[in-house]
Amino acid sequence: MTRAGDLSVDWFSSSYSNDQGGECVQGGHCANGDMAVRDSKDPHGPAFRFTPAAWTTFIDHVKADQ
Repeated sequence: MTRAGDLSVDWFSSSYSNDQGGECVQGGHCANGDMAVRDSKDPHGPAFRFTPAAWTTFIDHVKADQ
């Protein structure tokens, strides 16, 4: 895991997040093609960083459990 504050990415909110100030997951595309994910309530805290292949696998598994 990486510290979100150490990543130079433009963060965006998940389309599943709301604007009510509640729980929000943010993503960001890293310069090397990786995908970073963090909790918006802790913008300098931990962030998960996925390679493109790992991100695709993760999303496929999430979709399969819907």
